[in-house]
Amino acid sequence: MAKQKQQQKRPGFFATLRDAYKISRRTYPALGWWLAGVGVLGLAIGVVVGAITKAWVAWIILGVLLALTFPMLLLTRLVRNASYAQLKGVPGATTAVLGNLRGAWITQDEPVRVNARHQDMVFRAIGKPGVVLVAEGPKSRTAKLARDAERDVHHVSREVPVTILFVGDGEGQVPLSKLERTVKRLPSKISRAEVSALDMRLRALGNNALSIPKGIDPLNTKVSRRALRGN
Repeated sequence: MAKQKQQQKRPGFFATLRDAYKISRRTYPALGWWLAGVGVLGLAIGVVVGAITKAWVAWIILGVLLALTFPMLLLTRLVRNASYAQLKGVPGATTAVLGNLRGAWITQDEPVRVNARHQDMVFRAIGKPGVVLVAEGPKSRTAKLARDAERDVHHVSREVPVTILFVGDGEGQVPLSKLERTVKRLPSKISRAEVSALDMRLRALGNNALSIPKGIDPLNTKVSRRALRGN
């Protein structure tokens, strides 16, 4: 029964399209015109090729399909870019990106280190590359937080590889829009079993982060993780 209820709550295809359009339009006000333009382009391709080949029926059908496919492809691309643009500068936005990691990755919504005064945070992801610490905030302030988080990891295991990434647009930082791709490209160094064991040991160690002020929600911009995945 619980599984059936969960499936019923899953948004439908058109609801997903509507949400994607609303999210993208906040960043791209001319989105409607762009979608209409690529739709007309798809139909025009079918008409022109049909006129040349005289195979009207086949190419008109193909043109209609292209008129539907091109806007979908454009919307999929734009909703992802718009989501990152709207998350930029929001405290805790990093967790929304790390939450999209699939496979052997283990992430958590709460940061492992926090500077409550400046809302600087360090998030942790554990996967086959080892432990990835992602510092959110100016590098000059978050470097110490990242080192403290790295020390916690080495307290559990000195051999585990630790990668520290700084999110931002400054020198030596990774833009939020490229964070997921950067993490996924890290080489594998430990097994899936070691990932699970390491996660259990780190959770048992406890979270030494400073208390997080209530209300800091990386998704309060109403940008869904489904949108970030481009679904």
